[in-house]
Amino acid sequence: MELSGELVTGAGRLLLAAGLGALVGLERTLHGRPAGFRTHTLVCAASALLMLLTVFQWELLVDAPLETIRVDPTRMAQGIMTGIGFLGAGVILKERMAVRGLTTAASIWMTASVGIIAGMGLHWAAVLATVLTLGVLGLFRLAEDRVPVLRYAWLELWTPVEGGLDEARLRELVRSEGLKAGPASYELREDRRIFVYRLTVRTRHPGRLSRLSERLRTEDGVSAFRLTPAGS
Repeated sequence: MELSGELVTGAGRLLLAAGLGALVGLERTLHGRPAGFRTHTLVCAASALLMLLTVFQWELLVDAPLETIRVDPTRMAQGIMTGIGFLGAGVILKERMAVRGLTTAASIWMTASVGIIAGMGLHWAAVLATVLTLGVLGLFRLAEDRVPVLRYAWLELWTPVEGGLDEARLRELVRSEGLKAGPASYELREDRRIFVYRLTVRTRHPGRLSRLSERLRTEDGVSAFRLTPAGS
């Protein structure tokens, strides 16, 4: 491949992909996500680099017989996206009811797509996709904060078997703070001296979870409790 022409074009596409990936990664870094600035930059640049191999393969195979060459740029894109699936899965964490990292995994997938488009030479499409991604990650976050989403939390409560809190009283406490309780599971622990309730609670008002926590702190018969909000 000649120095002037294809090489300069390829270098420009690679740098564009790295810059666009860095913008998306910077947004993730600012929000404290583990896959941030460097990860997104490398993903986008690597995707563009692999697509450059497909775009400029004719310069690499100038002496090969034409009848032996089968060109299908989409096969490289399919391989890239398959590999990105493993990387995206690595940033998704599940802790009890909380599933975290889905948005970061989606941003990595989108960044790989931007790199593919940049590597193919569709610069405006790559820039537009980056602006769209940043808009979704930033502006949609503000919209989500204002939408009354149904929020779930995992409640575990320890109470003495003798003179402790029964299930009817527990559900009444939850209901009095404006939350709804789901089905419960039960466990008997510590030589039959402690009874454990586990159930989900839900509400459209996050502040009610704090109110429930304060109420349980002062409630007679509650030995200990854990209230874990679900989140993505």
